[in-house]
Amino acid sequence: MSLGSRLTVRVLNALVVMGAMLFIPAGTLKFWQGWAYLIMFFVPGLLAFVYFYKHDPELVERRLRFKEKVREQKQIMTFVYVIWLIAFLLPGIDHRFGWSRLPLYLMLVSQVVVFCGYLLTLWVVKVNRFAARTIQVEPGQKVVSTGPYGIVRHPMYLGVCATLLFTPLALGSYFALPAFVLLIPLVVLRLLNEEKVLRQELPGYSEYCLNTRFRLVPFLW
Repeated sequence: MSLGSRLTVRVLNALVVMGAMLFIPAGTLKFWQGWAYLIMFFVPGLLAFVYFYKHDPELVERRLRFKEKVREQKQIMTFVYVIWLIAFLLPGIDHRFGWSRLPLYLMLVSQVVVFCGYLLTLWVVKVNRFAARTIQVEPGQKVVSTGPYGIVRHPMYLGVCATLLFTPLALGSYFALPAFVLLIPLVVLRLLNEEKVLRQELPGYSEYCLNTRFRLVPFLW
């Protein structure tokens, strides 16, 4: 298939799968938190992909790759996918049985944080056209130190972690929070292995690490 066709299929599949994971466990479509969550991701995500498809199709090609080449990353991502699947089923179940009672303001604030975390990941992709889904160094790749990369070395993971931590609250569930928290150590392991690969294969990355001290959280780590 052409790049445009593969992109369309991937977006539609993601929308169907995510919607099924939210609404089938909930047993109803009257789950406004789920609708808000889908809109927050797919509207800006679709606009971003259309933009990148027009201006940088090679970036879109990289973002469509899921097969890891590094052995450690394959192992880490296996655990990520399993826990992620379980975690995203829990808010709907919680909604069905009414286990959690979150105040409206907390859900709305959490949705804002999730949205900002996702926008941060899109900013990273805009700044670094080599920001692929898989860990690898490609010919012509250079170290990026501007924009969010001037603050932390892994700004995309920062956006991902913010999104993960606040997703269950945005979906109205305290019950699902521990499952999402379990994903954070896996993100850290992925980050550390990625740094190892980049130090070995990307010229100038070790010097960049000396200039940008913090890996994930500004002024902390």
